[in-house]
Amino acid sequence: MSPLRRLITLVCVLACVAPAAASGSMKMVIGAAEDEGRNADPAVARAKVEAANEAGFEALRVTAIWAPGQKVVPADQLAALQSISNAAAAPGMQIYTTVMPFGSRTTPLTETARRQFAAFAADLVRRVPGIRNVIIGNEPNINRYWLPQFGANGEDVAATSYELLLARAYDAIKAVDRKTFVIGGSVSPHGADNPSLTRQTHSPTAFITDLGTAYRTTGRTKPIMDGFAFHPYGDNSSVPPTATHPRSTSIGLADYAKLVGLLGTAFDGTAQLGSKLPIVYDEYGIESQIPAAKIGDYHGHEPLTTRPVPEVTQGDYYDQALEMAACQPNVRAMFLFHVTDETNLNRWQSGVYYADGTPKSTRAVVKQTIQQVRAGAVDCSETVIGGQDWTLVPDVKPSPKKRQPVLDGIWRLLGSG
Repeated sequence: MSPLRRLITLVCVLACVAPAAASGSMKMVIGAAEDEGRNADPAVARAKVEAANEAGFEALRVTAIWAPGQKVVPADQLAALQSISNAAAAPGMQIYTTVMPFGSRTTPLTETARRQFAAFAADLVRRVPGIRNVIIGNEPNINRYWLPQFGANGEDVAATSYELLLARAYDAIKAVDRKTFVIGGSVSPHGADNPSLTRQTHSPTAFITDLGTAYRTTGRTKPIMDGFAFHPYGDNSSVPPTATHPRSTSIGLADYAKLVGLLGTAFDGTAQLGSKLPIVYDEYGIESQIPAAKIGDYHGHEPLTTRPVPEVTQGDYYDQALEMAACQPNVRAMFLFHVTDETNLNRWQSGVYYADGTPKSTRAVVKQTIQQVRAGAVDCSETVIGGQDWTLVPDVKPSPKKRQPVLDGIWRLLGSG
């Protein structure tokens, strides 16, 4: 780790704070990450859109999988993406699409591969007019989706190579339609930053810092993204969205100030927005326990590390999460993961519907919260973070001699002075 990154990491772990405001982001898009509706059969796509719409969701996030050598979207994927886009048009839902390699074995590392990937993303925008929000890559800070993570000397080569891909894709998409919203990052909330481990990963704190360094090193004079995607999962499903990580390099939903501070440190003063960069929470999920009457629709075994919660708790956590995001000014969109439970217990039972398509009590909670956000009926003057009452304290100004961002406000524990 470079001395600069070590310093930035230490400072941000302890005290990264960023602009906040009581006005919040009540116009943020609220949707769900769900690939089941990405189907060439219009009836299947329409059914998934209708289920999402009934839950109050305003958008769906789906994936488009790139493979080495592809410069255009293959016919089967194109038909599926057109189908979900057409189905979403009737109720006025938006489609966000993550363009990604299937896994780390197909990471686009060469200039040729990056050009192919960028052409694929641009072809998607060209041929599916209903898709105008495109996320580039998925969790490039972990080895499941991006390798290598480290170079021979322990340097972060993942952030460097991802920056090159993001810039190439941004330019290719904008050449097709300059109004398409290109989203970078899609970063995982955890990582070890240890090249000696078998599972090589970077924390979001390190990865964002290194992404900014990579961008500055290229000397690029235009942006590489219009928004930043992030996955603010908790450490497991039993952890509420109010949990913070003040002394670690992880970032959760309640660590908004840390996230915006990192983006500001990485990009402010360049052609790329940083502390004012729109944020898209494109995955956030809480798994619920499956009642005995429904367990026959599932198979496999639940990992011990997941720690699913009672259905009522899932609803409470989603309610808290959506209200918190609505009070975070830079947030443009938030997607719950999923609409419907996956049938494999080894995967995600985080939907607002059971695997058989019947609604959980969570659906009504989520729908009501979305309606409250739409009505502006969320009080952002106070919120709950980490199980304690925190409030916004405006106009905290650092010394002009210190190289720190000027703060419009910070979250402070009530009664702490």
